[in-house]
Amino acid sequence: MSKYIYQYKSWPNFTWDEKKIQVILGKLRHLQGKIFGQINALGFSIKEETMLSTLTLDVVKSSEIEGQFLNYEQVRSSIARKLGIEYAGMIYPDRNVEGVVDMLLDATQNHEKPLNEERLFAWHAALFPTKRSGLYEIDVACYRKDEMQIVSGAMGREKVHYQAVPVNQVKFEMNRFLEWFNNDADIDMVIKSAIAHFWFIIIHPFDDGNGRIARAISDLLLARSENSSLRFYSLSKQMLQERKVYYETLQKVQCNDSDITEWIVWFLNCLYNALKNAEKTIEKALHKAEFWDKHKNTELNSRQRLMLNKLFDGFNGKLKTSKWAKITKCSQDTALRDIKDLIEKGILRQEKSGGRSTNYELTIQ
Repeated sequence: MSKYIYQYKSWPNFTWDEKKIQVILGKLRHLQGKIFGQINALGFSIKEETMLSTLTLDVVKSSEIEGQFLNYEQVRSSIARKLGIEYAGMIYPDRNVEGVVDMLLDATQNHEKPLNEERLFAWHAALFPTKRSGLYEIDVACYRKDEMQIVSGAMGREKVHYQAVPVNQVKFEMNRFLEWFNNDADIDMVIKSAIAHFWFIIIHPFDDGNGRIARAISDLLLARSENSSLRFYSLSKQMLQERKVYYETLQKVQCNDSDITEWIVWFLNCLYNALKNAEKTIEKALHKAEFWDKHKNTELNSRQRLMLNKLFDGFNGKLKTSKWAKITKCSQDTALRDIKDLIEKGILRQEKSGGRSTNYELTIQ
């Protein structure tokens, strides 16, 4: 069997192909600059709303990668409350939601603070407030006390995907990692974010939660790279979309002798795709702001405002009278009156697709 990267003498002196990296990094930096220019053009309330949506997605999707499904509205309410953002319909979140939110906000809002053992342990404790992972009790706020294997398959026919750093070396390896993290200033912060993610996953210092903490570490360094705690793109959401390749790349590179080019290239491309998606989101936010500015004096009831915001934020499926009635908790007749009123005001139109049921869409797409 081939050796793992930490078993080679070169560990942890990572190497990579500078030429391959620079091509993607240049493209990525250009897009980063463009997006921050667009963000500066946004009004305060849209900036706040876009950031709230991004952070909510980051928390939800980072947990989803690990097979944990958090309630979107609970996460959104928790972030909004902690950032002092008010919006209608806030709900009180579970404490496991609060913990994941606390970790991400500490990483991104306090990105200038050094990363140390105490801070990592606090993140870990926040992720597991009941000291359980599913049905199992785990060691919380300390490094793992047992050997760690990543396995899949039925009992008795397990396939070992990875054997983490031996338990008696975890403390030494983490000290070395944190020393590099806090003191190596010569490396580009975006590349450092990619390396830190990989290095932390290889050590796998905790009983559980390593993936989520690795992504928080990446977010911290990306916030540093932009010198901003404002978040307008979600790396975790993109990683979830590319999850299969994420794991395949990790598995491949974990057996290399120091060369992590393939991992960095994948990470930078993933980040580039996350930025491309953010660009679309910001364009939608500007579009929505222009609409509401144009209709600031248009008489609209609360049901119409609710549904119009939903249509701008990415409505699932087709808009029908029955769906309007269900979401706004009104009768079909009231829903039809609301829709007809918006058609008369030139805001909605009937879809041309025809078919047995009538669908509606915004006149400005």
